Amino acid sequence: MIVADLTVIAGREYPARRRTQNLCGGASPIPTRHFALGHVTLAPHGGQVPWHNQPQEEVYFLIDGTAEMCLGAERQTLRGGQAVYIPPGVYHQLTNIGDTPVRMLYCYGPAGEVAHWRQELDGTLPRAGHEAPPLPQGAWPQCGANSA
Repeated sequence: MIVADLTVIAGREYPARRRTQNLCGGASPIPTRHFALGHVTLAPHGGQVPWHNQPQEEVYFLIDGTAEMCLGAERQTLRGGQAVYIPPGVYHQLTNIGDTPVRMLYCYGPAGEVAHWRQELDGTLPRAGHEAPPLPQGAWPQCGANSA
């Protein structure tokens, strides 16, 4: 039996003030091929999964907290207990807009690392409105993108 335990998985810290812990697929204890599942914690007041897209379809499920979800040209507030579907190729961003950490699960398929993880660490994320489509009007600004 293979067990993934959040109390043991160190995870990875990102510049946009989030911690990601892979549970299944990619760099995780459970080597799935057809999907990846992970746990993310966004710091209060702006912790973020920055504006990006990927070829896989994905679902975000908020466990706790309040966040602004941008999906293409749409922007909506999500709260714990809500899930959102992200179609393949659509730019999206999730930002903690509350006073407490946001905890969420992501699931996408097929498994494997997505480009935005490395881009964020390298400071090469496509900038909203420049190399990527603009964020919806009124959205929190994109974190972790090269400002040059």
